[in-house]
Amino acid sequence: MTEMTAIVTAPQPPSDVNKRSLAGSILVHALLIGGSLLMLYPLLWMVSASVRPESEIFTSTSIFPSSIDFSSYLRGWVGLDVSFGRFFWNSLVISVLTVIGNVIACSLAAFAFARLRFAGRNFWFAIMLGTLMIPYHVTLIPQYVLFLNLGWVNTILPLVVPKFLASDAFFIFLMVQFFRGIPRELDEAAMMDGCSAWRIYWKIMLPLSLPVLATAAIFSFIWTWDDFFGPLIYLNDMNTYTIQLGLRTFVDSTSASDWGGLFAMSTLSLVPVFFFFLFFQRLLIEGIATTGMKR
Repeated sequence: MTEMTAIVTAPQPPSDVNKRSLAGSILVHALLIGGSLLMLYPLLWMVSASVRPESEIFTSTSIFPSSIDFSSYLRGWVGLDVSFGRFFWNSLVISVLTVIGNVIACSLAAFAFARLRFAGRNFWFAIMLGTLMIPYHVTLIPQYVLFLNLGWVNTILPLVVPKFLASDAFFIFLMVQFFRGIPRELDEAAMMDGCSAWRIYWKIMLPLSLPVLATAAIFSFIWTWDDFFGPLIYLNDMNTYTIQLGLRTFVDSTSASDWGGLFAMSTLSLVPVFFFFLFFQRLLIEGIATTGMKR
């Protein structure tokens, strides 16, 4: 009986199906790793170009420099008429104000559409969604004329003030879908305790909506930090330039271009975005995954 039990419980060799499944898994992972390296190659090459000698930047496709030279970072930081730290500060101020404006204004508008009852709510919500289909360039000239008449050109106001007026319909739509997933029983219980609409928004909706608020904050920061067209239109003084406009000054079609400084400062410009995304990626994924889901 013992011998029969040992025979029955003896480990069985892997079947052909398991072998094929293992081979398929290895192949898929190999393709994914190869695709990741292919997409990361331009970034790795840029980082390598920022520390290689100027004469080797466009003569080698390797991501491993023959020698390491950090002079491009020093030259890029102080080589312009304005220190590159000034561009960092300008971009940081605009990005932080944009994040604050979008989170506050868009969450208030989303709360009104998702929870309050007022005349024409569905109509105005449809109009708001319709603005998502309007290209930015269509409204560019009227906006520029408006800001010019207000005397806001060459200041950060055209880039910041609209964010405090809930101008990003995408974030409003994202938050509306999230707010609709929060049970209305919480609102009703709060109203029975004497809470106003403002207290419901501040005490109940916002604490329960941290994932979607973080999602809006991350996208607002990244999009504003990387924005080139908006600052190009409204900022004329070099002291008000953002990082993207500052990077453009390294390339001059009429004279010599400092490619080493350009790649060095481009590498530094990615650091804040990388760490901002790294610290809040959990909330970002949770916000996207739970938006529109019923709880």
